[in-house]
Amino acid sequence: MGDAVVDLQEVGYVVAGVTVLTSITLQLEPGEVLGVAGPNGAGKTTLLSVVATLLAPTTGSGTVLGATLGTPGAKAVRPRIGLSGHDPGLYADLTLSENIRLWARLAGVPESAADDTLARVGLAGAADRRAERCSNGMQRRVDLARLLMLEPSLLLLDEAQAGLDNSSEPIIDALIDRCRATGGGAILVSHDASRLATRTDRVETLVDGALGR
Repeated sequence: MGDAVVDLQEVGYVVAGVTVLTSITLQLEPGEVLGVAGPNGAGKTTLLSVVATLLAPTTGSGTVLGATLGTPGAKAVRPRIGLSGHDPGLYADLTLSENIRLWARLAGVPESAADDTLARVGLAGAADRRAERCSNGMQRRVDLARLLMLEPSLLLLDEAQAGLDNSSEPIIDALIDRCRATGGGAILVSHDASRLATRTDRVETLVDGALGR
């Protein structure tokens, strides 16, 4: 295999004197899908934020897509990272179409691709509905549509299945399959380990900010 998509060595993260992550060492190889399970408050979202280059490690070191965490190079790879968090992050007063077209413009993607992607996730009929009038499940599908449109090399899904019905599961599968096929990778986190087992190559457990305890 080639260089790891993610390589963390003894990474720790401390905020306001509170240790959130402790000595995290993990690798994500090209084409691999990793699951991280753990209870609420274990540090899963913080771990994804570090991998997404949004937070710099307090201790330890790491690389993501070949860029060293905590350096300007880490910011440069952010367009290749697709993060879906707890909050779909839509602008409430914009329509679903306006939201995804905005993301397209920011990423330099043709707006026609945005419309096509909404259709792929079964929301073409709701394109003109304001986000505030849509269910959480619909908003999460739009967020996943954003990732389909942007085609990230590294996919990070934080409780991605929350609020989705069974008919939406193929969207997640399509995102994962593309990452595998292109030599990228994916990290899925959930408090429910059984949800991760069917989609991942292996599952790590995060408890109190540490892996494998």
